[in-house]
Amino acid sequence: MHAYDGRGLVSTAWLAGRLADPALRVFDVTVHLRPSTSGPYAIEPGRADYEGGHIPGAAFLDLANDLSDPDSGLSFTMPPVERFAAALGAAGIGPESFVVAYAAGSPMWATRLWWMLRACGFDRAAVLDGGLAKWREEGRPIETGEVRYPPARLTLSPCVGAWADKETVLAGIGNGEVCTLNALSASAHSGDSPVNYERKGHIKGSRNVPYAALLNADGTWRGEGELRPLFEAVGALGRRRVICYCGGGISATMDALALIRLGHPDVAVYDGSMSEWVRDPEAPMETGD
Repeated sequence: MHAYDGRGLVSTAWLAGRLADPALRVFDVTVHLRPSTSGPYAIEPGRADYEGGHIPGAAFLDLANDLSDPDSGLSFTMPPVERFAAALGAAGIGPESFVVAYAAGSPMWATRLWWMLRACGFDRAAVLDGGLAKWREEGRPIETGEVRYPPARLTLSPCVGAWADKETVLAGIGNGEVCTLNALSASAHSGDSPVNYERKGHIKGSRNVPYAALLNADGTWRGEGELRPLFEAVGALGRRRVICYCGGGISATMDALALIRLGHPDVAVYDGSMSEWVRDPEAPMETGD
């Protein structure tokens, strides 16, 4: 697995040239968020999309059901590391595997898996730049049906500081060394969006770099020269630590990946994000920019 810079992205050409590598583990991690009357969205794993057409050799990983903590009370939270490692091992990921994650739609599902692995010290992982859409647009091969990798054994250990909990986020409010960063849309951040998490606006003092702003029109990632001004404008690159959040800890990992690519040394993701924050009426929020 040569010519990987370790900062989160690989190209379609890079992947196409390595599909025969026995260490490679490619996963479709597509999830759909459907409109719902009982909350901001309903969760639908993208297994049917995967079975209808996927990158040759790729398997499917169900983030919502197999890689989330069923006891957290939230839709998406990091499971205990032993449970996470067991699920990954069952999916065929071992210590020498190289994981490439992609999704049919937003890359936030792929960055979520990448961050979960990174948060356990597993650095042999990357996100496919442009995802399945770019792969298809380039006329690269597609196969149908289901692929399963042989089971493997994997042991992981959590990395201190990769995740932030509610208390850590609370402690960061007013702390000049911490930038708390909202990856949701500008309208959700300001409180103007009709879709919200029961309480409008954003965590008090947090700034906004919408995850959609990180991508080009074709769904590929913008270059570092275009990303840097977005984070400089909100002061993220000048703070010792950045805590990224969103609705459920998913799109926050896109901001986190961008910050890692820009060389920020201390980035965390608030796993509970707004889904947890809004449940506490004392957790301070603001509207506006």
